[in-house]
Amino acid sequence: MRIENAAGIEVLERMLTAYGFTMQKELAEHLGIAKSNIAGWVQRDQVPGNAIIQCSLDTGVTVQWLVLGELANANRKHERSSMLRGKKLYEEIQKNGGKAVLQRVLEAYGFSLQKELCDQFQISSGTVSTWIRRNFFPGDIVVACAIETGTSLDWLALGIEKDENNNSKLNNFTLAKFALSAGKLIKKGEWICDIELITNQQGDYKVVEKEEVMYIIDFSEGEIANGKYLLEVDGMHDIYDAYRVPKDKVKLKNIHFEHVCNINEIRCIGRIRKIIQNVY
Repeated sequence: MRIENAAGIEVLERMLTAYGFTMQKELAEHLGIAKSNIAGWVQRDQVPGNAIIQCSLDTGVTVQWLVLGELANANRKHERSSMLRGKKLYEEIQKNGGKAVLQRVLEAYGFSLQKELCDQFQISSGTVSTWIRRNFFPGDIVVACAIETGTSLDWLALGIEKDENNNSKLNNFTLAKFALSAGKLIKKGEWICDIELITNQQGDYKVVEKEEVMYIIDFSEGEIANGKYLLEVDGMHDIYDAYRVPKDKVKLKNIHFEHVCNINEIRCIGRIRKIIQNVY
């Protein structure tokens, strides 16, 4: 089964229906892509597998209905395994590319060799090797596998497993990692943490490390209330306890100093949600 044989404009219409959108512009904004991308889908009469996967995981409708239009599946939805939506879900899907997703596809088909997968889809072994080397997510292959084998799309795309009660669970969460040094944020790769550390997965979480302490910070919270924050003051980043005081002022405190300043003199980078500290 090859999903390029599905009529792209029909798949697109079902995606709009699944989301409850009436305009292609709404879909583009939700997916975090340019409207011209969707125009390209229409022109080629083909929707990429990655977008189909995201729609299914976003809305709960089955890939069978999105691709094939099977009426029996039109109103059947599966339980969402993750609270991720839109662009954040897309980014998480992309992180699950390469060898990991191909291994799950092989397992779903019951294949033990990559050659069997190549024969199934009439692709070269060099193509598969490139996917692994570039950590590429082959959306069309994943969609076709989900339809042909009936395997959970959550597991194929994201590696989400089932517990003993048949409930879905995502074991790990990948966060961008930064080091805080001399008032600057320095990108340091990624950090994989247990999903239990992230109580609300809809936030924009990143990890910031300062000395022997790691802070899990929600960068989507840009408004200061009372709490612990990563702030930019006079062009320098640091961790502060912040307290709102009358007349649009904020009291800032950390181990270096205590100061009251105007709210418009501060830029809030994010609110700290978890602190992980080494104990010796």
